[in-house]
Amino acid sequence: MKKTKILIISDHALTTSGVAIQSKYLIEGLISTGNYKFIQIGAAMYHDDMTPQKVNDDFLILPSNDFGDKDTIRSLLASEKPDALLIFTDARFFHHVFEMEDEIHEVCPILWWHVWDNNPAPYYNKFMYDSVDAINCISMLTYQLCKEVTQTKSKYIPHALDKDLYYKFDENKINDLKKLILQDKEDWFIGTWVNRNIRRKRPADVLKSWALFLEKQEKEFGHKKSLLIMHTDPKDPAGTDLIEIVKLLEIEENVRFSAGILSDNELNTLYNISDFTLNISFAEGFGLSTLESLYTATPIIANMTGGLTNQVINVKTSQEHGIAIRPKMTTISGIQDTPYLNEDYALVDDIADAIFKFYKKPKEEKLKLGLIGQEYALSEFKMEKMILDWDNSLQNTINKWKINSNRIRLEEIWKTL
Repeated sequence: MKKTKILIISDHALTTSGVAIQSKYLIEGLISTGNYKFIQIGAAMYHDDMTPQKVNDDFLILPSNDFGDKDTIRSLLASEKPDALLIFTDARFFHHVFEMEDEIHEVCPILWWHVWDNNPAPYYNKFMYDSVDAINCISMLTYQLCKEVTQTKSKYIPHALDKDLYYKFDENKINDLKKLILQDKEDWFIGTWVNRNIRRKRPADVLKSWALFLEKQEKEFGHKKSLLIMHTDPKDPAGTDLIEIVKLLEIEENVRFSAGILSDNELNTLYNISDFTLNISFAEGFGLSTLESLYTATPIIANMTGGLTNQVINVKTSQEHGIAIRPKMTTISGIQDTPYLNEDYALVDDIADAIFKFYKKPKEEKLKLGLIGQEYALSEFKMEKMILDWDNSLQNTINKWKINSNRIRLEEIWKTL
């Protein structure tokens, strides 16, 4: 049986970014059906070696220092004749694809795994949405916004995780790991923040909120036995000098940084030894670290913006999977390519109050919240459903394109003369 060949442009699937990880899950899941083979333009990193990487007989990666160019795509369309082109990541990386969509459509349809951070509906994206055949949306908010602009092209297909990589340890193992890793702080209240140190993630405000929480803890309980683990580079050139912020706030004893690359097993361990995971981004398309946390039954404390909203709260039942923080201020910002985009800010006092509220909950209630969140995550963000939905979307889009593209070409007219 002839396999469906997909040309995908995204972050290199063997690297560690969120897009890369989800690319890998999607590719491996579809290949496992026995019906697909993939060629990936693997981007978002500098490659010393540009030699093609054959992962297996059905998966070839072509290293690229960017997201391909028109000549590279033209060459692959001519040589590989893919059944579909799939693009996956931020819109700003694909203007060359949208500009040559007529050329691509001579060969195959275009699908986009898309995320948009926030309201209002981006009508300025309409020319891009019109250039593709299907838009599969990572968050519910993205789906609602795209549906407003495009009407019929969008579907909701959120991210998912491998439940064999992210799961809850038993209590004895957690206690042993706390002794090993935290040592004299094994019985402290542990918070985790896993994000890049950039402005949108508000890392300095995370530290300010943590400092305010510690003041509340000391005032009511007479101690500051709480530790925040920030898995980020505190000296990231794109972000804030977090070491200096910690010194300014005088919370050196209560913050630790994890700056290296962690494996899935190490991240799974980090979530398991933590009491909660925090995300207060003012705009967040999805929020992979909070989903990883939910998979491990570790509750989350999150700002209700973008893709975080459908993780921290079950909109059908209003059940919170930790503490949901309502933003108190929304500003509108933009640049030339993105004229308008909302930014939802939770106040640092409200964030500190949310952490303190969670801290004071009985252990049994925290465990219950974690298990409810885990059950929700495994149901709402299920790997098997993600792969099935993508399989259906690809096949339906390819079949529809074949019907709609069945037009008489110039060379066919010439043959009849």
